[in-house]
Amino acid sequence: MAGKVDLDPPSRSEILEAFIYAASRAGAIILAHRAKGCAVEIKPDQSPVTAADRESEAEILAHVRRVLGDIPLVAEESIGKGIASFDPTRPFVVVDPIDGTKEFIEGRTEFTVNLALIENRKPVLGVIYAPALEMLYVGGGGEAFGGWLDPGEPLSALRGRRVLRCRAPEENRIVAVASRKHLDATTRAYLDKLPGAECIYRGSSIKFCIIADGQADVYPRLDPISEWDTAAGQAILEAAGGTLEGLDGKPFIYGKIETGFLNTGFIAHGLPRPA
Repeated sequence: MAGKVDLDPPSRSEILEAFIYAASRAGAIILAHRAKGCAVEIKPDQSPVTAADRESEAEILAHVRRVLGDIPLVAEESIGKGIASFDPTRPFVVVDPIDGTKEFIEGRTEFTVNLALIENRKPVLGVIYAPALEMLYVGGGGEAFGGWLDPGEPLSALRGRRVLRCRAPEENRIVAVASRKHLDATTRAYLDKLPGAECIYRGSSIKFCIIADGQADVYPRLDPISEWDTAAGQAILEAAGGTLEGLDGKPFIYGKIETGFLNTGFIAHGLPRPA
């Protein structure tokens, strides 16, 4: 009887291709639901969920499993089912099947699909796909890029690939990007103190991509946020030269089972202004 053959683990490029194809296929599912409409349910935390969220997540998890085997998957809609034998010091994947569900429900276009690979409790590879905009953003290994990708297509079909790079803010003019859904008085006060007081308002993790693409300089989020909302965006932002710190000035760590995978607020920055 032949012995068992140990297969090599997938390379970083194979993981990236799997993430992109999973996000793209999920995007096609989401847009199909968007075209026909779907009922909205309210979860115990009072956030909305739809069949599009659940089917997007199922597609992503199935595809990632085919490539990465039994790696732990921290996904928003299935997290309540628990993760058995989960060691956050070992690699795992974080998934948000629709980031910006409220934007999706309202008929906006900036909702996204997010996947991130976590190693040593930090995001090292991130993919954000905005299917309604056909925009893909990728970051990891010191490289960040973006381009146009039709829903359901693989990385090889990417069009207009370009490098993403954060910019240094102009003197006396800092452009912020902020959430239209989380614009409380504290965030408004923070924005008002910035030189120039200019702000772009967007939903979902696409705000990280706006900074990574050199269109804005800072993104404040001053209330707690789930790990699946930040992991992919942080990987892309950092690969483009930016930084993200918690409100305590410390780096985020991921895999915080004890907090329900919740992080504090943060400030995300592009490049520092030259001295």
